[in-house]
Amino acid sequence: MSEPTGAARRRGPFKVGDQVQLTDPKGRHYTFTLEAGKNFHTHKGSFPHDELIGAPEGSVVRTTGNVAYLALRPLLPDYVLSMPRGAAVVYPKDAGQILSFADIFAGARVVEAGVGSGSLSSFLLRAIGDQGMLHSYERREDFAEIAKQNVERYFGGPHPAWQLTVGDLQDNLSDTDVDRVILDMLAPWECLEAVSKALVPGGILCCYVATTTQLARTVESIREIGCFNEPTAWETMIRNWHIEGLAVRPDHRMIGHTGFLLTARRLADGVEPPMRRRRPAKGAYGEDYAGPNADGGAGR
Repeated sequence: MSEPTGAARRRGPFKVGDQVQLTDPKGRHYTFTLEAGKNFHTHKGSFPHDELIGAPEGSVVRTTGNVAYLALRPLLPDYVLSMPRGAAVVYPKDAGQILSFADIFAGARVVEAGVGSGSLSSFLLRAIGDQGMLHSYERREDFAEIAKQNVERYFGGPHPAWQLTVGDLQDNLSDTDVDRVILDMLAPWECLEAVSKALVPGGILCCYVATTTQLARTVESIREIGCFNEPTAWETMIRNWHIEGLAVRPDHRMIGHTGFLLTARRLADGVEPPMRRRRPAKGAYGEDYAGPNADGGAGR
């Protein structure tokens, strides 16, 4: 039985072509690709790549300036934060939430719109495996090319489960029996009709938006289309802790707001969602409110 795509690059001694992440004594990271005969240079000296080729992961190398660096393969969260960018990346904290709450499983058929730099695509492909299907749509050809290079660099070549289309999802979506749809775009409400036709009953729609106005309009549009259950929305924040002897305290900086996530599940055809029993707060909608797609609606 052959190994899953990219698995061989995640274990064993370092090989030519492997990505290496060096950590210096101050905890700073440096990422490069191993090449025979090349040298890695820092302001604290250099060392030959050949010193790491064939060495086990977790080795320590010293530069000509006698500074020690710990050598490990970068984890996927490390890789996506250091890879070349066209558009902003989906941060690991949000990618992890998407994999969990959108219930991305091995073999899943997934559609993604808004590829950006390929961060989320890499997480999704690793989760669905070679037997799944990820069809990604990106309207900008330059972003699509950067994402393609980043994904193939991580997996060591093309991934058999990935198809990348340049164009708008709502104009090009032809996939059917889709298990999950992930929308990372400015106006996800524009894709809801196309998405609702592609998703299987019980399938999950997950949207990633940056602002409260986008969030409000997306939620109201999902309610209006009438073929999803009540959406759930949230955000996550990460705060690291400093631990040094008895000095245990939170770091002064944290990874705060990056975006909002919301999920909703596709209902069976012909089924109306149950009536919401929770009443909105008084004044939540103005007297002239006419729905999310009308002029002056939510998110405008």
